[in-house]
Amino acid sequence: MQISLTALAVLQAAEEHGEPAVNPWFVGGGTLALLLLMLLALVWFGGGRDHS
Repeated sequence: MQISLTALAVLQAAEEHGEPAVNPWFVGGGTLALLLLMLLALVWFGGGRDHS
């Protein structure tokens, strides 16, 4: 019984075609900004070190 209720809930959620709660462009832009910030921090941190 539990499996059929779970499957029904998944099917019902998949059939809904409403607007997403958060705009995907904001999520992608925020992720890109975070990754670029981390890349800049890595370059800044390792910029003055000698390579052996």
